[in-house]
Amino acid sequence: MSPSPPQLQLALDDIAREDLFSLLEQVASAVDIVEVGTPLLMRYGVDIITEIKAKHPAIKLLSDAKIMDAAHDEAAMSFDAGADYVTILALTDDGSVREAVRAARERPGTKVVADMICVRELPVRARELAALGVDMLAVHTGVDQQALGRSPLDDLRELTAAGTGLCLAVAGGIRAATLAQYLHYRPQVVIVGSGIISAPDPVAEAWQIHQLVRGVAI
Repeated sequence: MSPSPPQLQLALDDIAREDLFSLLEQVASAVDIVEVGTPLLMRYGVDIITEIKAKHPAIKLLSDAKIMDAAHDEAAMSFDAGADYVTILALTDDGSVREAVRAARERPGTKVVADMICVRELPVRARELAALGVDMLAVHTGVDQQALGRSPLDDLRELTAAGTGLCLAVAGGIRAATLAQYLHYRPQVVIVGSGIISAPDPVAEAWQIHQLVRGVAI
């Protein structure tokens, strides 16, 4: 039996509120998860999660809160606003990870994603996070790291080989032209942000990436 294709996560970071809703009206059925990025959360608060969920109840929402402390309460804020997933920084202490997981378990169906940005010993920390109850690992190369020429591909390769048993998501400058390199390692979630948002035609780009992720010839 062939494995299921990855889910496509659309990361919404540097986009105005009105453009966000206009884009989602046209690409909602092309994506599986919509990420409410950290810049959006800082600009509009968790209310933007509630607004998106009200307009697109079938879409899973991820709150990229990048939690580092006060983890139970901060995770609960995102979940109660309508998020299905919330991110916690893998670099934080184990107690904070446990608290975020506790908030998720109190709300069945919600999940905690550990953002692996800047983690040095990836397999070691991945196994620790699995034991702490995290649901997914996000292989993430940030924009500042990308500017220095770093790619998430090596980290994805390392974590895939480590076999942690957790679902893997990957983010960091992915676009249609580079997508095949990441699909080779069969992550469960492919995250695309600027590769869609900054494209000359974001709607066409979203649908093209949707087809590539699904393995549809174009």
